[in-house]
Amino acid sequence: MPVLYFVRHGETDFNVAQRLQGRYQTSLNARGRQQAVFCGDLLGDLFTRGERKAGDFAYVSSPLTRARETMELVRGTLGLEPHAYTTDDRLMEISYGSWEGLTLPEIEAREPGVLARRDREKWDFAPLGGESYRDVAKRVAEWYTSVAHDTVVAAHGGVARALMANFQIMPDEEATHAEVAHGVVYVFSAGTMTHYA
Repeated sequence: MPVLYFVRHGETDFNVAQRLQGRYQTSLNARGRQQAVFCGDLLGDLFTRGERKAGDFAYVSSPLTRARETMELVRGTLGLEPHAYTTDDRLMEISYGSWEGLTLPEIEAREPGVLARRDREKWDFAPLGGESYRDVAKRVAEWYTSVAHDTVVAAHGGVARALMANFQIMPDEEATHAEVAHGVVYVFSAGTMTHYA
């Protein structure tokens, strides 16, 4: 099974404001750019310890701006041409539908009690016009079947949670509540997950 070196995109102003980004085309802020460079350094160290070169790996990103910016900074830090990577729509963040751009208090004010219901059944819950984690896990699993080589991935928290469920790192419902940090490299290998920060 190919090994995945997963990097969540760096911080954005939406992250700071705790707004649901989903499919919004947000850009990295200054801290997010620093986090992406740091992940490039982490990957370089991991590759050196494994006696491999940065060019030995495939590189794929979500097509959303914040993930692409992260990938380009990672690749530049590794001494690779920043734009020579592929994108795949199946790596996009979970769609929050009508909730995108809102904070949790704003959602609760619009739909009283909905967040408690979501927390009880997060794997199958989908906002109006959005996706459930089950939906995300299905498309991410489909993507992984196309992966032929050890790969560096720049994507999103929802994608990482889907991978945790798909690789049975934790039960489905538990995975939906997992913390996925910025500035961390998560290595998925043979049903295990290790993180480096």
